[in-house]
Amino acid sequence: MESPMTHTTTRIIREEHGALSAMLRSIVLLLAQHRRQETLPDFGVLRAMLFYVDEFPEKRHHRKESELLFPKLRARTPLSRELLDRLDEDHALGERRIRNVEHALLGFEMMGEARREAFEKALGQYVDFYLSHMAMEEREILPLAERVLTQEDWADLDEAFGANRDPLTGFEPDEEYRQLFTRIVNVVPAPLGLGAAS
Repeated sequence: MESPMTHTTTRIIREEHGALSAMLRSIVLLLAQHRRQETLPDFGVLRAMLFYVDEFPEKRHHRKESELLFPKLRARTPLSRELLDRLDEDHALGERRIRNVEHALLGFEMMGEARREAFEKALGQYVDFYLSHMAMEEREILPLAERVLTQEDWADLDEAFGANRDPLTGFEPDEEYRQLFTRIVNVVPAPLGLGAAS
């Protein structure tokens, strides 16, 4: 077995978690900046950032964890089954949670200042939930996987996760996503993007 934390899948999951954390924290920073300046944010950019969260982590990253990684762990060990069930439930609820945030953003955009606090609260709850979820996977699930999965398991996982190619982890975006990522990267501050620092 390879030394801990060297499997391609483990590296990709951590990189994708890092990209998502940076995206979520960037949204929070942008909102805080606009609140300080008493200005409204660029709603199109916020929609693009939330679309990324919905499109990549929710539909690609989580699906592979729940459909591939977690079943392999359940097949190899009785450990952490309750935690795996909870993480699967988080994944299942993720789409509804992001819709709630997107709806709160629409309310802020359509109704103005009266809905700023509701959006910031919805986003804050989502960010807290997501960061906690990813930390649990990294602290509990990935080390367990390193201990119990076989080389055959890792070969299957590495092939599947290797196809993710999230542009925020350094890959060239697919043509259909190029405009989205150009818009995000040009507005979001470093280190995630090229925009001005908050």
